[in-house]
Amino acid sequence: MKRQEVFDAPSCDDSILAANCAHGDAASQEELYKRYGGRILSLCLRYSRDLPEAEDLMHDAFVKVFHRIGKFQYTGPGSLYAWMSRVTINLCFDSSKKRKKLAETLTDSMTGFDIADETDTGDLPDIPPNKLREMVEGLPEAYGTVFKLYVVDGLSHKEIGDMLGIKESTSSSNFARARALLMRKIKEFVKQDEK
Repeated sequence: MKRQEVFDAPSCDDSILAANCAHGDAASQEELYKRYGGRILSLCLRYSRDLPEAEDLMHDAFVKVFHRIGKFQYTGPGSLYAWMSRVTINLCFDSSKKRKKLAETLTDSMTGFDIADETDTGDLPDIPPNKLREMVEGLPEAYGTVFKLYVVDGLSHKEIGDMLGIKESTSSSNFARARALLMRKIKEFVKQDEK
């Protein structure tokens, strides 16, 4: 793509913005950062429990995005952010060497956990979002990571398996365990709330 000669960064669509970023246009890169910086930081915070680390990951993610944006293929609204989020998620795992650690944790025997009684969702009560977020963050790292990748980021179990270096069935199994643990926590919360 050729760089657009007449360019109004705040009003241009993502395809033009990406093309101009690929040509090293500083105004376009600044606009991309303004447009998506908050969302990328939120994404980094999901995989880091520390704001300074998340900010470092966000910075590294934008460096990687600007470096690779020439390979981005615009396929419609939302495709630029979807591509950026995949770059960011991969970076979050690669940068802190979590991939190896998570792969070991996910394949370690966490067996013996009976999910049969915990998978009935029935009618879920309203849980305050901050409490639900706290419950998800309280999951064991292996389960919580798969849960967030599947539910929040919308990756398939195959994509999660490829990303973490585990089998698709392991991802699915750990999601089921995460879901069961969450249901247990929700039931406990409801019981305490009823008292």
